[in-house]
Amino acid sequence: MTRYTSEEALQLVLDSDEEFTFSSEEEEDSDNERLYFEERLDPGVDISDENAASPSSATRRARSNTVERQKDYKGDGDHQTPVAKRAKTNIQTSNKQSTLSWKTETDIDMVPQTLRFLPAREPGPQLSPADAHTPLSLFKMFFSENAVSTLCHNTNAQAAGAIAKGRKYKWTDISISEMYRYIGLLFYMAMVKMSSISDYWRQDSLFSLPFPATIMSRDRYRTISWNVHMSHPDADKENDRKRGTPEHDRLFRVKPLMDTIRHVCKAIYHPKINLAVDERMVACKAHTGMTQYMKAKPTRWGFKLFVLADSSNGYTLDFSVYTGKNNFPSGHGLSHDAVTSLLDCKVLGSGYHVYMDNFYTSPKLLKDLFAMKFGACGTYRDNRKDCPRDATNSLSKKSARGSIRWIRDGPLVFVKWMDTREVSVCSTIQSAYTGDTAQRRVKTQDAWRTKTFPCPAPVIAYNKHMGGVDLSDQLLQYYTAQHKTMKWYRKIFLHFLDIAATNAFLIHKELCGNMTHKQFMEQLIAELCGVSQKVAPKQTSSDHVPVPGAELGSDAKNICTVGRKICVLCKGQLAAILFRTSSFCSSTSVSGILLRQSKEFPQQLWVKLLHVMIQLKLYMMGLVLKCGQVQILLENELSITINQEDEDI
Repeated sequence: MTRYTSEEALQLVLDSDEEFTFSSEEEEDSDNERLYFEERLDPGVDISDENAASPSSATRRARSNTVERQKDYKGDGDHQTPVAKRAKTNIQTSNKQSTLSWKTETDIDMVPQTLRFLPAREPGPQLSPADAHTPLSLFKMFFSENAVSTLCHNTNAQAAGAIAKGRKYKWTDISISEMYRYIGLLFYMAMVKMSSISDYWRQDSLFSLPFPATIMSRDRYRTISWNVHMSHPDADKENDRKRGTPEHDRLFRVKPLMDTIRHVCKAIYHPKINLAVDERMVACKAHTGMTQYMKAKPTRWGFKLFVLADSSNGYTLDFSVYTGKNNFPSGHGLSHDAVTSLLDCKVLGSGYHVYMDNFYTSPKLLKDLFAMKFGACGTYRDNRKDCPRDATNSLSKKSARGSIRWIRDGPLVFVKWMDTREVSVCSTIQSAYTGDTAQRRVKTQDAWRTKTFPCPAPVIAYNKHMGGVDLSDQLLQYYTAQHKTMKWYRKIFLHFLDIAATNAFLIHKELCGNMTHKQFMEQLIAELCGVSQKVAPKQTSSDHVPVPGAELGSDAKNICTVGRKICVLCKGQLAAILFRTSSFCSSTSVSGILLRQSKEFPQQLWVKLLHVMIQLKLYMMGLVLKCGQVQILLENELSITINQEDEDI
């Protein structure tokens, strides 16, 4: 297959991309929908009636409704449906499920129809491996100069409006190069963690960092952070006037950059066969009507994103931000629409395998994806519509570990497996059981041992490929630019930076593979800030080190007297007066004073200094004299030969 340039690939996605937008008629979520999301239930998917499990009760209810079918109607507007007909439907569904019977691993399942894998482009980066791809060049594909130019324009407009309202800070318009340096500082702070922003510019501490001050001042960094804006402030005001109407867009402040990031993510990389759909939380507690609470997630409060990722490496292919209450355009519920909106046949192709958890999995969704030539696999909930529940020979709490039950319904296979608890998986890709096994540690006779249990093929595939979004989240969290901020849309902006940097690293790894994630981020920061990554170390002399002539011990007299020799320096400069010293150079074994001097500090000055020390008759132990760039180190002692009568002075 032919490779596309980044511009051609981007244009291909722009031509074929079908945007999916959420409606936002109300500012606050209803209590019922918030309850659904706390429990991760989908309000758009029908939940089977628990009373329908009993055919006799359903029959009695149907007879009662038939008697009064002329009076009891439930409907909306002109479309009215008799209650008796709905009960009849439940009877048919219940009778259908009662005829099903769970099969075991000894029963042979049919081989499912294999969907031919036909990607629209060759999987992998849509860039030429022969070209040189630096971290900065890959990052600029997501944050191009055009996108950053728009970001600078809107940021300058936001700052001008803030100053007009009376803000008391100095502002000069930010340029494209300065915006890149600002982004570089954000990534630098992601790698070097400090307790507060001001600590990065603190200069009076042992833990001071010299680098940030060389890029921009602290006040400049703060003013940019206060005013960074992705949309134009005047357009924001126009959108705010539509609040409460269908025309109001809750994501208006992040839409310009979000659309660019989404298009580039799909344009410069084509995924491999296995994909994963899951949720991602961006931590934020702002009261916007869009933040969600999910008690089962590590990040409980924040913005909820539906993410499509490549299971092989965690590359973020596409995402959408949940904005609150939706109208469910397809009529099949939020989970159905979230998955189908992320899968575009024109961009991806066909034959892909999609893995999801029980929030999304439903027989209706898997059948629709199969019709779109996408295989799907995911855990499911027993109370979902059209899922078998009352079939005979099902698993129970007393079933042995490793027990397997399965039912095939056309392209769907429903599998139950007893691990530490019951696991339910539905798939259109694999057969029920193909002889696969799983190892588990179990306690037998007061000892833990590893045992092998039979395991269904859909469970094996699900455990292997479902972690694509989790892997993506893990890569994002290593060097995330997230920090506290006052505006909710800046949290989304920082998340866009994380997506761009992580995806750029994954593409660089595919093309070159010669850098770790840390090395990639370090070089990216250096290139964004326009500095060299390598800093010249301070020059220190480690070749010539003074060592004592006598062995160290408890006898101080031996240390001061044993092994003395004439100083080489004073022998050459002061022939009349000879010094004896016990210090030697570790490199040359030459006795004398260790002297480091520069051109600005001539040797004649040292001679005068020695005369002064002779006149003062100093007896020294390790003296360091500093003068500019020159240091003289007198190790242990400087002994001066003098007359016996002078010792009494």
